[in-house]
Amino acid sequence: MSSQYLAYIVCSVLSFVPAIVFHEVAHGFAAYKLGDPTAKRVGRLSLNPLKHVDPFGTVILPLCMLAMNGPVFGYAKPVPYNPSYFKNPKTGDVIVGLAGPAANLVMAAFAGAIAWALYGQAPALVAQSGAFAYFYLMFLPMFALINLYLLFFNLLPIPPLDGSSVLALFIPKKHMSTYYRVQQYAMPVFMIVLIVLPYVLHVNPVGVYLDVTAGNVANLLFPFRVS
Repeated sequence: MSSQYLAYIVCSVLSFVPAIVFHEVAHGFAAYKLGDPTAKRVGRLSLNPLKHVDPFGTVILPLCMLAMNGPVFGYAKPVPYNPSYFKNPKTGDVIVGLAGPAANLVMAAFAGAIAWALYGQAPALVAQSGAFAYFYLMFLPMFALINLYLLFFNLLPIPPLDGSSVLALFIPKKHMSTYYRVQQYAMPVFMIVLIVLPYVLHVNPVGVYLDVTAGNVANLLFPFRVS
């Protein structure tokens, strides 16, 4: 294993874990501020990654993506929440749903801000230090991209993704319990379909979508081309 590939794996893990942890904690924190103690009661407002590990989404799927030379991608165990605590369940559902992507946007912007802050000194520091070169040219862009991948992927208005919370505004109240059940159990099936789909269609529509959205936003956030 080359040192560059090892650095790629390390940077991937160090980018992926905070991205999914803060994403899920943001969901739980938003629900908590809206009056729902569920996430706090079960310890899901913690930044401890072990509290958020999903065997398939956090371990198996990212390893499969690495094995296929794809970007590290996956998800954490969804944070539980109970919309019945909200004054307006449908509006609260939208706020909780969008809190996770918002957290990813903040982290991507933070990585870009660091890159801009170090931009003037970066050429000299990259030449002097291999560790800094990996940090500046590999870790920061990867951290931003993974967060942006999670942001734009989750904004798709398809259950069980966060963007589907907007659909709740248009679902009759009597069907909401079914909607929440679909959200709870659909993620593994949905991810498997996304992995298989490119091999069936010979094109990856989600990959194209993420390149256009996350890739272009990353290039706007950084002083150099990221993707």
